[in-house]
Amino acid sequence: MTEPTRRELDEVAGWLRAASRVVVLTGAGLSTNSGIPDFRGPNGVWTKDPAAEKAATLQYYMGDPEIRRRAWQSRLNGKYWTAQPNPAHHALVELERKAALHFVVTQNIDGLHHAAGQSPEIVIEIHGNVREVKCMACGWHGPMAETLERVRAGETDPACTECGGILKSATISFGENLVAEDLEHAQLEASRADLFLALGTSLGVYPAAALPQIALRAGARLVIVNAEETPFDPIADAVFHDQVEIVLPALAALV
Repeated sequence: MTEPTRRELDEVAGWLRAASRVVVLTGAGLSTNSGIPDFRGPNGVWTKDPAAEKAATLQYYMGDPEIRRRAWQSRLNGKYWTAQPNPAHHALVELERKAALHFVVTQNIDGLHHAAGQSPEIVIEIHGNVREVKCMACGWHGPMAETLERVRAGETDPACTECGGILKSATISFGENLVAEDLEHAQLEASRADLFLALGTSLGVYPAAALPQIALRAGARLVIVNAEETPFDPIADAVFHDQVEIVLPALAALV
C-alpha cells in the first residue's frame, strides 16, 4: 500500500468515525471475490454468454418456455448456493459493530450480507434475492430450495402450485419495476446520510445509481471504491480504484 493511499484511508476512516449517518450502496464487485461473477465485466456472465442476459429480461423470460427451462437449470447449478462472504462483507459487519455503518442498500441478490452477519433490519436488497421464488400471476412467494427440488425431480419449468402461473426467482429482472417501498426507503436513507459509500458498483444501473446523487444533494460526502472508473468519480470526495475486499478491511481496521 503506497503512502498516499494510506493517507487517503486515514482521512476516510476519520470521516467514518465522525459521521452521524453512514449509508452504503454495494454492487456486484463486492461479491466477485466470493466466486460470484459480475454480469458486464471482462469475465462477466453476460460478457461470456450474451444469451444469458435474456433470462434476466422479463419480456423474454415470460414469453419463452425454453429460456425459462435454461434459467431453472442455471439456478440449479448456480454459484450462489456455495458462495461464502468475503473480507469485504465481514468489514461491513465490523463497521456496523463500531457504529460506523447505519444502512446498506445492495444491488446484489446473493444474500451474502445476511450470511456475514449484517443486521437484517439495516439491509435492503433493492434487486431482490435468489433465496425466494415468486409467482408472476398471483404473487405467491416461497423458498427457492423447495422449487429447486421440483426441478431436480424432473420439472423443467415448474408452475405455481397455487394458481399454475409462471414462477421466477424473487429478483428484479430487466423490464420489471423495483419494489416501490424498497426504493422509497433506499432514497430516504440516502437523503439522511452525511457519508455515502458506493462499493463495488459501476453506478450505471438506475434507479440505484441515483442514490449517490440524492446523498450529494443532501450535503453528504461521497466515497467510491471500485476497480473500474464510475461516472461519479469526478464529483466524489474520495475514490479508490482497487479491489473492495482490500480497501474495506483496511478502512474498518482504522475506524
